[in-house]
Amino acid sequence: MLKVPRPGRVKTRLGRDIGMVTAAWWFRHQVRQLLRRIEDPRWRVVLAVAPDREGLRSRVWPARFERWPQGRGNLGDRMTRMMQKAGGPVCVIGADIPGINRRRIAAAFAALGSHDAVFGPAPDGGYWLIGVKTGSKLRKTALDGVRWSTQHALSDSRHALNFDRVALVDTLADVDAVDDLP
Repeated sequence: MLKVPRPGRVKTRLGRDIGMVTAAWWFRHQVRQLLRRIEDPRWRVVLAVAPDREGLRSRVWPARFERWPQGRGNLGDRMTRMMQKAGGPVCVIGADIPGINRRRIAAAFAALGSHDAVFGPAPDGGYWLIGVKTGSKLRKTALDGVRWSTQHALSDSRHALNFDRVALVDTLADVDAVDDLP
């Protein structure tokens, strides 16, 4: 899940600390590094882009990756749509987490072998990864009622999915403010 790195439209909380142009630059380079770290023949990497039209046309991201428009709605609506389209097993990750690598993605997919869902928790109560064994069976409202961008996002999401078998993988931090930068 990623946005086109336009100043003032991406990483705005970080931009308040370091400037919007610098924050957009950081995000662009973070995503390029992330894509190099996670590309692997064991899975297909698809860029879920926003805004839809601009993201699909943008030459910022490497052309070798398929792109899907995120569409309208809150974060839960958009993630659910991407998981439904992918089928499964599927993992959706954020693009602003410097600690993501192949080993961590592989661990999440391995967890789906014996679980219905998997989350990669974040220290702030959110998560950097959500995965489901069968995305095509998710109902459209699978993540309704989640209080996004709060310390309740992970617990609300687990509750909303209502799966019996949920695994947790490594806890990783995202970058929201200058203090979060590695």
